[in-house]
Amino acid sequence: MPRTLANAPIMILNGPNLNLLGQRQPEIYGSETLADVEALCAKAAAAHGGTIDFRQSNHEGELVDWIHEARLNHCGIVMNPGAYSHTSVAILDALNTCDDLPVLEVHISNIHKRESFRHHSYVSLRADGVIAGCGVQGYVFGVERVAALVGSAQADTQS
Repeated sequence: MPRTLANAPIMILNGPNLNLLGQRQPEIYGSETLADVEALCAKAAAAHGGTIDFRQSNHEGELVDWIHEARLNHCGIVMNPGAYSHTSVAILDALNTCDDLPVLEVHISNIHKRESFRHHSYVSLRADGVIAGCGVQGYVFGVERVAALVGSAQADTQS
């Protein structure tokens, strides 16, 4: 049975330092907290008949383990990999195992207007879409895009 919004949550993963959202560099990342982001994502998923599984870790291996879990139990992934965007081949390799899941990469700030080392993302090599510079609303866009992609996949299997 294909995983849908009705029978599997969207995995939303947050990388290092996002636990300090609202406290760390608010001039770049805004004043909303990670709890605020979770509430926005839950509301967006519910509007499409779905739920979320929202997590944050400062540890690369834990994020990899969660991606492995998502490939078996979730209908899509929305991920803000934080600084791991620019360094983690391990996260890219894990995402590459999720062949049938939509993956959306989210960045609160516009990484292309920042330091040059932030302009490259390994995660982008697998992502079905990249949302950057839209603040925490980018997460909502990610959830909505996963819902649209899962909906398209459902329509394809019903045809």
